[in-house]
Amino acid sequence: MIDYCPCGNNKTYKECCKPLIDGVEKAETAEQLMRARYTAFTKAKVNYIMRSHQKKTRPLKERDKMQKWLNAVEWMGLVVVKTEDGNANDSSGTVEFRAIYLEDGQTQVIHEKSFFEKEKGKWVYVSGIQYA
Repeated sequence: MIDYCPCGNNKTYKECCKPLIDGVEKAETAEQLMRARYTAFTKAKVNYIMRSHQKKTRPLKERDKMQKWLNAVEWMGLVVVKTEDGNANDSSGTVEFRAIYLEDGQTQVIHEKSFFEKEKGKWVYVSGIQYA
């Protein structure tokens, strides 16, 4: 059975997001980082979620609460709606996405426009605006 990456790129986890999450490679684009962060959410890899978050806005005090929540939900899929900038030569970019998950038997959707910047040459998540 093929272990496809949860991010939806039709690659295996090992050749797609795993090298980013393990710190072996760095994201080349904001969208690649967003997909790796989504995958980290699906695999409850809170260390990567924190590490890929901008230092100034990193929610370190929320780490334990986040880990507990990640262990309690089941991720169902990711749809990238739109990207603006965030290419290899850019310094910032946005990615709008929808992520579907189950929590307590209820289907939930996160619809967010995420903001990314380069911090010391590496893409990081800065913040996001969630849509209802």
